[in-house]
Amino acid sequence: MLFKFIKYIQPTSYFNLKESNGNYIFPNSKELPVEILCQLNRDELFFSETAIDYDLSWQAIQSGYIGDVCRIKKIKNIPLVDEYRFVRKYFHKVWSTYCLVIRILSFNNPIHEIKAYLSSRNTRRVKLNSTNFQYLNWASFDSSLKEKSPKISVVIPTLNRYGYLKDILNDFEKQDYKNFEIIIVDQSDAFNKDFYDQFELNLHVIRQKEKALWLARNTAIKKAEGEIIALSEDDVRIEYNWLSEHLKCLDFFNADISAGVFYPEGSSIPLEKMKFTIAQQFATGNAMFYKKILLKTGLFDRQFEKQRMGDGEFGLRCFKAGFKSIWNPFASCVDVKAPVGGLRELGSWDAFRPTNWFAPRPVPSVLYFYRSYFGDRLAKYALLKSIPPSIIPYRYKRNKVLMFFGFLFSFLMIPLLLFQVYKSWKLSSIKLNEGSKIERL
Repeated sequence: MLFKFIKYIQPTSYFNLKESNGNYIFPNSKELPVEILCQLNRDELFFSETAIDYDLSWQAIQSGYIGDVCRIKKIKNIPLVDEYRFVRKYFHKVWSTYCLVIRILSFNNPIHEIKAYLSSRNTRRVKLNSTNFQYLNWASFDSSLKEKSPKISVVIPTLNRYGYLKDILNDFEKQDYKNFEIIIVDQSDAFNKDFYDQFELNLHVIRQKEKALWLARNTAIKKAEGEIIALSEDDVRIEYNWLSEHLKCLDFFNADISAGVFYPEGSSIPLEKMKFTIAQQFATGNAMFYKKILLKTGLFDRQFEKQRMGDGEFGLRCFKAGFKSIWNPFASCVDVKAPVGGLRELGSWDAFRPTNWFAPRPVPSVLYFYRSYFGDRLAKYALLKSIPPSIIPYRYKRNKVLMFFGFLFSFLMIPLLLFQVYKSWKLSSIKLNEGSKIERL
């Protein structure tokens, strides 16, 4: 990680890890093209030249740089005050105080910490460029990949959601790109084969009696005839050009994965997300990738069955393997958030909000993922950051007042929370001892 304090704020970010070639994702700022550097802000208020360089590299990645210049292999230490300055510059002011508390409780020298914290107090928060500053030719790009018309296999698992499934299949009937098949793995209790007769689509329906999401996706991928896989869900809505926009992204960036954007029904995509960047996450409800990458990564890990974070783990596997994944704001989908069916029926719709007070928090697969890739220490930082706000119901997570009270309330619930976390940790240890359940293509 460029700035070490990121481990407190974003402990399980893909970008904290190296790819298999030994490089971090961050470019060497001294090798960035002049046309990129001129759009970044060199911050001379950092005390060290190294911090200035790292800040430029951070800006470049966060603003959407997707070039191939020499990248950073080894992270150097920087002054403590520069760490605090970085946090204050790019994150809400509460996080600098959070870092200070964590540092002191971790037995770092409190005098040094407080001095550095106070020395950085005049730092002004900066919002990075929200435009696609180096991709102005996107709109006029004529995709040769689209012209070749490769076959796409769309994978949709479904469970007791025929009403919602009908809407997304109607959206697929309207796609402007036509060479695709849809493989549906139906796990519904009352399987309705006749339901699919109403659609004018190249549909392949697989009846799966076991309610198992990752098994369903793996089964569909193995049956796929297309050289490109598109992942969708049974409770989303897409635009008429969803497939073609994903294809265009793969072609434009010579990418392996196009990672689409979700936004809740009734809202729109936030302005800060309307830019191409190297993807920091992967969601199986809106993505497209070349099937051949699975020869190197394997299929989805069934350790996540009936739990959470299986898509995040797969995305990190792809990232570490060196595959280029692009956050694509033009291949968006509306997340309907169906109140019935799907993971809600399996008891783990939310990773950090258990179904009852004596269930593990978070679901064990989350800690299995964190501990597998980031180690126990960063997993604990992730828990410290995520557990207190999980006290508040998901629908209120954007309410700052309620989130604040959630943190306060969590102190009163410490004994119960410790029990829930201990239970999750113990169950995740069982998963770690068993090892991954990744089938090879």
